[in-house]
Amino acid sequence: MNKIVLVFSFFIFMDASAFAQSTKKIVTAPKTKAASTLDLPASLKRGKTLYASYCLTCHQADGGGVPNLNPPLIQTSYVTGGKEPLIKIILNGFTSHVDIDAESYSNNMPPFEWLKDQQIADILTYIRNNFGNKESALMKTEVQKVRSSLKK
Repeated sequence: MNKIVLVFSFFIFMDASAFAQSTKKIVTAPKTKAASTLDLPASLKRGKTLYASYCLTCHQADGGGVPNLNPPLIQTSYVTGGKEPLIKIILNGFTSHVDIDAESYSNNMPPFEWLKDQQIADILTYIRNNFGNKESALMKTEVQKVRSSLKK
């Protein structure tokens, strides 16, 4: 009888141990990111690099722009407003004369339509989260949607 109880206890212990280990594996398994999630720190880092390459000359390191030529990116309605108009500015360029905070800006911005959707999303995410701006990030899919609407 003692041998049966001992053998039975051994199997119960082994099953409990195996269950605990399998549960532990489930709990500690790494989670994968969904395709629609954003790695904000990575996007900001890429955006900063792209900004330095394509935007800094005109809009300056501090986002202040150049008086009477290139508008600032510091808390302006162009930056803090809707995402779609901002995406269109990157894709189409900007040739309009614009007044911001009682200053006039007239330098044309060339289109950057050759940038990839993710690059545009990263640049705009960087701009919208720097220079005193605290706006939501852009997703690659948002840029894709605007780009495809312009092709129609």
